[in-house]
Amino acid sequence: MTAPAAPVTLALDTATPFLTLALAWENGEVGFSEEVGRAHAERLADAARALFGRAGLPFRADRIVIGTGPGSYTGVRVGASYALGLGRAWGAPVLGVSTLEALVRGPDGTVPAGEVAVSLDARRGNVYGAVYEVRGGVVTWVVHPPARRPLEEFEVLAAGLPHHRDVAPDGLALLRAGLAHGATQWALAYL
Repeated sequence: MTAPAAPVTLALDTATPFLTLALAWENGEVGFSEEVGRAHAERLADAARALFGRAGLPFRADRIVIGTGPGSYTGVRVGASYALGLGRAWGAPVLGVSTLEALVRGPDGTVPAGEVAVSLDARRGNVYGAVYEVRGGVVTWVVHPPARRPLEEFEVLAAGLPHHRDVAPDGLALLRAGLAHGATQWALAYL
C-alpha cells in the first residue's frame, strides 16, 4: 500500500448503541454504522483497521473526528480514548463535534436541506436534542443548541420539521461536520 497524497480523515462515534466509523481520502470515502450494544470497546479497534483495509490504505490518518456525545458514559469515553490515543500516536489532531450532528441524515439515507431536528432518548420523558440548519449534508447553523429537554418541549421546537429521532449516526455526516467546523477544544456530553 502506498501513502495517499491528500490528507486522510478518520471519523468515529461510540456514544450510541451503534459503532459508527468513516474514512475519507483524496479519491474516496467509506463509512458504516453497526449496532453493537455495549460492545464498543471490543469492536472498535478491529473495525477501524478493517475500514482502512477496505479502503486499501495504511492504518494512519492525518486528522480524526470524534463524536463527543451525548451518549452513555462508557460509550463516549471508549471512542474519545481511542481517538486521543491514535491522535497522539499518529501526530494527528482530534476534532470534536456533537454526535447529534451525525443524525442529520435521515433513516432513509437522505439529508434534507433546511432546518432539521435531531434527538436521542435521554430517558424519563426527556430527549437530548438540537435543531440545525443543514446545507449540502453539513450543519451550517445551530438554530437550537444541543440540550436535554422534556420531550414535549422539544416537540414544540421541532414542530413541522423533519425529526430524526434515535436513528443510527452516519459516519460520513460526522466526518463532514468535523472537517467543516470541528474543534480541537471539546468536552464530552453524557445522556
